[in-house]
Amino acid sequence: MRINTIAFIYNVRHCYPDPNIPISQLETDFDDQQTIDSIIKHLKDCGYKVLPVEANEDAYLTLHSHRTEIDLAFNYSMGLHGSARYAHLPAMLEMLRIPYTGSDPLTQALVMNKAKMQEVLAANGLPVPKSQIFSTSEQQLESGLTYPLIVKPLAQGSSAGITSKSLVANASELAQQVKEIISTFKEPAIVQPFLSGREFSVPMLGNPPRLLPIIEPDFSKLPKGYACIDSLEVKWIFEEQTEEHHLVCPALLNDETRRKIEFIARKTWEALQIRDWCRIDMRCDQAGEIYVIDVNSPPGMIPPEISTTSYFPMAARAAGINYDALLKEVIATAGARYQPLA
Repeated sequence: MRINTIAFIYNVRHCYPDPNIPISQLETDFDDQQTIDSIIKHLKDCGYKVLPVEANEDAYLTLHSHRTEIDLAFNYSMGLHGSARYAHLPAMLEMLRIPYTGSDPLTQALVMNKAKMQEVLAANGLPVPKSQIFSTSEQQLESGLTYPLIVKPLAQGSSAGITSKSLVANASELAQQVKEIISTFKEPAIVQPFLSGREFSVPMLGNPPRLLPIIEPDFSKLPKGYACIDSLEVKWIFEEQTEEHHLVCPALLNDETRRKIEFIARKTWEALQIRDWCRIDMRCDQAGEIYVIDVNSPPGMIPPEISTTSYFPMAARAAGINYDALLKEVIATAGARYQPLA
């Protein structure tokens, strides 16, 4: 299909995430206006006519009024409210029969809810950590879960709600962290064993997908007092407010580990019916066994003039793909799915 006009769909962040101010984390997986403006400029530099569409309550009206002009929507949105907000814009686009990048509403709803996503992956034989959902801080820990544990919001992205305090070593710390998650995000907390081994972030692109260079955080480079996780402190202070970062790309892997990661990534893509692109986060336990811990769809796509540590563009650069070429490939990959059958 010929693509001239792109509807770029996004959410704007109004408050920079602060690990010490829980309410500031409610828009962590949105983007600053500067980032949005920069992506739009890059799309225009690629030769597209761009219709910016903020994913707010007026988004459907905007898309409806311009639906005959739009060749493809670049869905970079996370929705606004509710337990399936990642699915809102894909559902609107399907209702309006507007082609779009990325996965469909069912997949987007699944990847938002970490527990449901892990149920699907486990049913397909994929390795996921044991989990317990806490709707109140008074719940008792199930047998089979032992400290240290990690406490996360059930349905947030970009490390929202994940700080050094998320690693808990006893019942008192667990109750306090669960209480804070529920109070801040108005949703349950998911509690899992803390996997103390290596972590990998696996960018995938295409239908069928290919793996871009794998990223590994080197937690030994973190400042003293930082937990060995990709926390808010790491993503929004250490990476973005200093000249240092702790990311190794491509990760240094032996053949066996690389094969395991690729096998798990491809099977995860198939089980969740992901389309076009995503980034899958995996982590190892002390014995080196690999588990799927999260799926990012759409993955972060901050231009390099704003941030050099945005994972997907970093992996693309390691593969020799510049930012504009990456945008074009995502768009072409999605557009090819809408080609009429011969």
